[in-house]
Amino acid sequence: MTQQRRADEPRHRGQFTGKHMAAIMVAFFGVVIAVNVLMARLATSTFGGVVVENSYVASQHFNTWLDEAKAEKALGWKALVERTGGDRVEVRLRDAAGRALGGVKLSAVAEHPLGLRADETLAFRESAPGVYEAPLPAGRWRLRLAAHVQGREWRTVGDVQ
Repeated sequence: MTQQRRADEPRHRGQFTGKHMAAIMVAFFGVVIAVNVLMARLATSTFGGVVVENSYVASQHFNTWLDEAKAEKALGWKALVERTGGDRVEVRLRDAAGRALGGVKLSAVAEHPLGLRADETLAFRESAPGVYEAPLPAGRWRLRLAAHVQGREWRTVGDVQ
């Protein structure tokens, strides 16, 4: 014969009930949902995730980009990027032998590392042989430099703080 508790009998302390299970389930799923919401919020507020607009089209150009990168690397050019004041940036260009590269048409796009500011297009002027200057608002920027001289093109990326 099994023992059954009658409705008028008192409950024993420590007895696990359906209310306990319901509270555990609500707490568990509440934590899971809260963490998911937090992670989704952090993910959407930092990096947009777009590296290229169309990955298929980018894949069709990949080998061409590799060939261009090899040709640029073979030139051996170097760029030193630094801030010369609160609102100016200076780029020093050198060839493989360390000589100043003068007469270069240098341009750049300044991108904010976290995308919090709009991109800035920079037009450099040569202030001395191999030294190029342009105005740039204060702050941290990533410069995508493009140098054109004597039918050759060279690109690089530099950070400015």
